[in-house]
This record gives sequence, C-alpha cells and structure tokens, in this order.
Amino acid sequence: MVIGSGIATSVAPGPMVLATLGVFLLPITKETGFSRATVTGAYSVAAIGTAIGLLIVGRLLDRYAVRYISVPSMVGVALSMAGMVVAPPVVAVYMIPWFFVGVFASGVMIPFTKAIVSWFDNRRGLAIGVQSGMLGLGNSLTPLLAAALIVGLGWRGAYGVLALITLVVGLGAITALVRVRAEKDVRGRLIKETQENGREISLGVPGLTSMEALRSRHFWLICFGLGLVGIVITGVQVNLVPLMSDRGLPVNEAVFLLTIMGIASTVGRVIGGFILDRVHATITGTIVILAPIAGLFFLHPPFGSVAVAVALIGLALGIELDLLPLLVTRYLGMRAFGEIIGVLQAVFVIGTAFGPLLLGVGYDTFGSYDPVIPVLIGVLVVSALLIAVLGKYRYPAVKGFDKVAQQDELAAAELLSEIAENEGPGRQAEPGRTRQRGPSSSWCRRLSRVLTVPCGAQLLRLNHSDRRD
Repeated sequence: MVIGSGIATSVAPGPMVLATLGVFLLPITKETGFSRATVTGAYSVAAIGTAIGLLIVGRLLDRYAVRYISVPSMVGVALSMAGMVVAPPVVAVYMIPWFFVGVFASGVMIPFTKAIVSWFDNRRGLAIGVQSGMLGLGNSLTPLLAAALIVGLGWRGAYGVLALITLVVGLGAITALVRVRAEKDVRGRLIKETQENGREISLGVPGLTSMEALRSRHFWLICFGLGLVGIVITGVQVNLVPLMSDRGLPVNEAVFLLTIMGIASTVGRVIGGFILDRVHATITGTIVILAPIAGLFFLHPPFGSVAVAVALIGLALGIELDLLPLLVTRYLGMRAFGEIIGVLQAVFVIGTAFGPLLLGVGYDTFGSYDPVIPVLIGVLVVSALLIAVLGKYRYPAVKGFDKVAQQDELAAAELLSEIAENEGPGRQAEPGRTRQRGPSSSWCRRLSRVLTVPCGAQLLRLNHSDRRD
C-alpha cells in the first residue's frame, strides 16, 4: 500500500512536471521565443488549476471510491503532458495543458493519502513519511531524467516520454497496489454498510462533518499554522540562489544548496513520520517550525554554515508535509477527510504564491533581502504558537488497530463504526463526553482473535479511552 502510493506519487505531476520545469526552461524559451517569466508563469497557472481541482476532488473523495478518482486523474495528467508536446508557440494555448495538469494533479494527491491513513493508525506518521519520502526522491531524480531526454529527443519529445512513464507506471501502481481499507462501492459510489454472512456491518468512521470542522478552532489553527510555514519555506526556496549570491556565495555553490534542501526534505519526511508516531504533534511541530529560524540566522558564507542552515530549513519542509494529514485525522477525524484536506491544501497552494512575492517585493523596495528576514522569523514564531495550542488529540490512535486492519479489514471497520456511534449527538459541543456502551460481540470476537486480549468492556476502554481532548 505505502510502496504503491509512493510509486504513483513519484511519477505524478509534482516530480514529472513541476520539478523539471527549470530543466525545460531554456529549451522552451529558445524554440518558442517566450520570455523566462512566461515559461515559469506556467507554474502559477498549474497552481490555480490545482487549487480548483482540490476543492472538487475533496468533495468527491468522501463520496466515491479512490480508484474511480485516481485512475481518470492519472490518465488526465498524462494527456495534459502530451498536450505540451503539440502546443503551438502561442502563450494562451501553451498555458492550457498546464492548467489541466494542475486540475488533474489534485486527483492523485489526496486520494493516495486517504488510502494510507485508512490502513495505518498506530504507524500513520511513518507510513505518510515513507510515501512523501518517495515523492521527494522522485523530485530529485526526474530532473536528471528530463535533462537526458532533452539532449536526445528535444523538449517536446522529452515531455512525450515523461507522459508515457506517468501513464504506464502510475496506472500500474494504482491498479495493482493502491486500495482503501474496507472500501465498498456500487458503481463507484461509496456505501455506508456492507454484509458478511448475512449480517450488516457499518462502514462509518469517526470524525466531524466539513461544516463542523469549519466551526472548529482546530481547523483554523491547522490552516494558519501550517499555511504560514509554507509561505516562508517556499519564499526562501525560490529566492535562495539570488539571496546567497547577493551575500557573496559563488553561483554554483548557491545552486547546489537546492540539492541539499531537497535531500534534507526527503530525509525529514521519513524521520519526521517516525517521530510523529511517538511524540505528540504539538511538540514535534512546534520544534520543527522554529528550527528554520536558526537556519535563517546562519544564511551567511562560508558554504559550510550555509549548508547546515539550508538543511534545517529543508527538514522543516519535509516534516511539514507529514504534519497536515496527521493533524487532520487526529483533530478532525476521517468522516469528511477528503473535503477537509482538500480545502486546506487548496489554501496552502494559493498561499505559497505569497512567499516568493513577499521576498521579491522586499528586495525591490529595500534593495536587499535582509529587511525581510525578521518578518519571516516573526511569521514562523506565530505559526509555532498556533500549532502549540492545538491541545490533546481529539481522535488519537486506536491501540492495536494496524494489526487488526492487516488481518481483518471488516473487524477494523466495526471498531471504528462503534467509536463513531459512541460520539453520539452533540459530540462537537461537548467533546469531553462520550456515551459508554459495551462493544458489539461481532467485532469484539474478531479483535480477541487478532489481539489475543479478553472481550468485554475492558477491551472497549483499551481502544476507546482518551479519544477526546
């Protein structure tokens, strides 16, 4: 599951299109006569498409099976990339496939995350970290592949090959390896109950509805807390080379800093996921968000100190990507996971456009990036405070869930549906109270076989205790 999602995301639009844009920049400008601003502006067009797509896909994800969304989306990405091959040198026409790359990209972003979190609860952070680490690996390797293809086939031929790789590898990984736990559908439409041996089994999961989430303080703390970090990290990442060149670092060394940041980000995703399963996200998140402040202070030659500083910023970027799905599932639940995370990621995609703009305006105004750095530090401090006050998890991990899910999907489904029922009416108004009900004999017997623990009220307390802050 994790490997399949990781393979699919490693050939998704992020690595195959956005990460390679810099490699395609000069060949495209040379052939088409476009300015560099026009070619790189395609990134913004794709971001707009992604933001729109995320709002749509988020709603669909809570209503339709994952494969009915991810398979057409992967095909759409490949076809949009193929559109770049035949696009004439007309700016308006050239931007069309980029827009649709962004739209379809949303259909291969959050569906894979939903698949992973459905299987993993106790090791959810590590599972998300491994998947996003494979995404980071793809971001590091695809520019090298693209450069080799451009030399041999030209930029149009290179996009054609990358589109074919996306189609074949992406669809293969999705159909063979990606599946949501206990997901049942009728012609793609998700159903809330299924039957086994003539007995109805509820497939409900605990969590808030999208409207309840919007009224929750947790939603807005996560939104602004992580959104502000994205603005800072993206701003620094885009302006890193000119920033360090202005401070006296040779251009080749400044460019190599991007590689260091990418490697640190990939490592941070995996290590961060491992840590998040063991240390509360409010502690881990606060420390990680504050870490780049030290990095910003040491962004001065010689190269060694700058490399360490950039690595700290990259680690923060990596762990931040793990934090979002984990915080959503721990504080807002899984009931409307698609719609909630779709809205949040759409906000983040739009927000990242302000980071580079902030540093660019600062440079144009003051003739230097230095006056903007204290503003970035202040933003990080505010972000850390917002994450720090999230409080206890509303939906902490269920003990033994991963083992149950691997051995008996429907037993895990019954466990979660029982917890969802115990939330009861008014669960948002009084999050500290739950109805105490005995566990149903069906899933209790299943859990007893898998976990080798006694059945009864003690088992319910074992798996359901402290599920509220």
